[in-house]
Amino acid sequence: MTSYPTPEFRRTALAPGILGAIVLLAGLALLDNAGGYLFIRFAVCILALIMCVFSWQAKQWWWIVGLLAIAVLWNPIVPFELHGQVWVALQFVGALLFIVVGIRVKVKNPEDRNRRR
Repeated sequence: MTSYPTPEFRRTALAPGILGAIVLLAGLALLDNAGGYLFIRFAVCILALIMCVFSWQAKQWWWIVGLLAIAVLWNPIVPFELHGQVWVALQFVGALLFIVVGIRVKVKNPEDRNRRR
């Protein structure tokens, strides 16, 4: 038995959320490079869909609406060609949404040794 308590819940979407925000902010440097930005689109779309699964598992379905919007806007197969300040603003809004969802989505820890029986 360990002397440290286990957390009551897990933030399963935190790692993909932080990674998605980093990718979006790094993608700002590649906005003019269509070939390099394709990798950003793939990463953002995949991370948004992964976070949709974590939101579904945590029974916090309202986050799926924003995450699916990110997955559609950064879709690499049928891309939306947005330009200028609107696209830059969407990059920041998407990064903020990734971080907020990553922090707010949590599931109960099945290995919680501290709960009262």
